[in-house]
Amino acid sequence: MILLVLIASVLIAGVTIYQYREQSKDYHEDRLERKEEQILQSINYVLKETTYPETTENLQYIFKDEIYKISDVQNVPFNIYDLEGGLIRSSRPSFEIDSISNCLDANILNNLLANPDKRYVEEKSAAGDNYKASYTYINDTKFKPIGIMNLPYFEDNTFNNMELREFLFRLAGVYLLMLLSAVILAYFISKYITRSLQTVSDMMTQTDLTRRNKKIFIKDTSEEIGKLVDSYNGMIDELEESAVKLARSEREQAWREMAKQVAHEIKNPLTPLRLTVQSFERKFNPNDPEAESKIKEFSKTLIQQIDTMSSIASAFSNFAKMPAQQNETLNVVKIVKLALDIFNEDYIHFISDEEEIIAKLDRTQLIRVVTNLVKNAIQALPEIASPRILVTVASEGNQVKISVADNGIGIADEFKEKIFEPKFTSKTSGMGLGLGMVKNIVENYNGSIRFTSQVNKGTVFTVKFPKE
Repeated sequence: MILLVLIASVLIAGVTIYQYREQSKDYHEDRLERKEEQILQSINYVLKETTYPETTENLQYIFKDEIYKISDVQNVPFNIYDLEGGLIRSSRPSFEIDSISNCLDANILNNLLANPDKRYVEEKSAAGDNYKASYTYINDTKFKPIGIMNLPYFEDNTFNNMELREFLFRLAGVYLLMLLSAVILAYFISKYITRSLQTVSDMMTQTDLTRRNKKIFIKDTSEEIGKLVDSYNGMIDELEESAVKLARSEREQAWREMAKQVAHEIKNPLTPLRLTVQSFERKFNPNDPEAESKIKEFSKTLIQQIDTMSSIASAFSNFAKMPAQQNETLNVVKIVKLALDIFNEDYIHFISDEEEIIAKLDRTQLIRVVTNLVKNAIQALPEIASPRILVTVASEGNQVKISVADNGIGIADEFKEKIFEPKFTSKTSGMGLGLGMVKNIVENYNGSIRFTSQVNKGTVFTVKFPKE
């Protein structure tokens, strides 16, 4: 709509300017012809009344005084030339005669002779104005040419240009008003048209696989919008079915992976347990004087393997079923210090710029997060000459940030994407559940856990919890 108004205004302005110029051109041509005809009538009248013979030689005598009278009556200057193009008389004052050509150009005489109407109009430009000069034969009473009448004509377009400017100014005002109206109208029409599309866009933005999505219901929609809404609603139905299938598949896959991991971890202590029993059965001699000590050593080995399996079962149980959160208002700085007290390593350092940072968290789960991160840091320092672990607590707006940094072996790039997977571990011992459990705890609080690491330089884990 706006573009149409702009195009229309430009076209109408262009047509208006063209029309004014054509009208001005026609007006000046008609005026020149009228003046020329009036002067010729006056000349013919003088020729009828004169007592001189109607010859070229007598024109200077016939119009000696009459040329000024005719010029005053018609209010235009003109000149009379002989048939050879020589100037005979001019109505202009004597001091202006010097600027008048005393002899016509041969091109003018040739064009005058070639024209069937015996009339020739010369067009020139002078000082930025259009200049015309008409040349017509003066005939005697017997219609025989005896001279040439020259009428100079300057086109004065001042009035027309002023009218054109005023008209364009009014037209610009009208089209400016139309343009503003078009902008306002286009805005409301576009809002009306895109209202349904905005609804669809908002609903698509809110689409989430993790929850049930609402369908779109819009009244009085166009056929195209109706098809779009139906397609969206159909997509939501398919999405829900896919989400259910995906959740079922993920749960089944998770149980399969967990079962494999549990079986693998239990098999590790069962193998030495079986070998120990077979060795005892093969080598045990009841009459051996050291039989009692060997039985005690055998029992000790069995108990160690049984304890290992018990710890494996406890670890998987703790990961599979996190205890309910018991949120309480606590000082995070104090709790983190308390969590670090269980470690005897002298290279563990704690820094906090604040003595007290209050947040609503579960004390046990916060301690579990800190201890797991510190344990991972300790295990990353097996062969470091000057090991160092730095634990920091800081407040960032409405969040509390806990960082655990070490100068250990770091995490290789190929392991970074798997670091939080429950069954993943890059260590020779352990079940790979620690960081997965930490991530689970943090996400239950709508917090975040990130890490940066460089091989052989160290790793920094950063956990952020909301204070409320």
